[in-house]
Amino acid sequence: MWSADEVHFQQHGSRCRMWVPPEIKDPVLLHHPTRDSVGYFGAVRLRDGKFVFQREDVVFNSETFFPFLKKLRQASCHSGRRVVVLLDNAKYHHGSLHEDWRTRAMPDFAVDFLRPYSPELNPIERVWKLTRRKATHNQYFPTLGDGAEGVEEVFEPWQTGNETLRRLCAVI
Repeated sequence: MWSADEVHFQQHGSRCRMWVPPEIKDPVLLHHPTRDSVGYFGAVRLRDGKFVFQREDVVFNSETFFPFLKKLRQASCHSGRRVVVLLDNAKYHHGSLHEDWRTRAMPDFAVDFLRPYSPELNPIERVWKLTRRKATHNQYFPTLGDGAEGVEEVFEPWQTGNETLRRLCAVI
């Protein structure tokens, strides 16, 4: 069983707090006004914590989700077991672009959808929270690429299976 979802990691402009002499009525403090983000599709295998991810620079839609779904099937088919992927009800997860492919793959690779508006039921949400804490929390990244590198450094060791992710995503 796999849990899959997508996430954005944002780069915000930095702000600071400082003392200003009282004679300066309106200090001008310039900061970098960015609100860029980098997105990732990700899936974690609940049995052993193996993590599969794919960076998405453009937009989350049916065309960009389909290659990730194929990549996930490729990564999960080696066990010889039936694979079930838990997804939320994003419109592009139900896309007609990959509906035939999902139907053909159904015996070995099934997609189940969580009920609407229930992100707390998707275990991968915990992975996103841990990633933010380890890679982006209280960190300054001068460029979006630097932020993406920090996130991917956290993702890399998780690709072979991880006890931390297994425990974090355990369905009790």
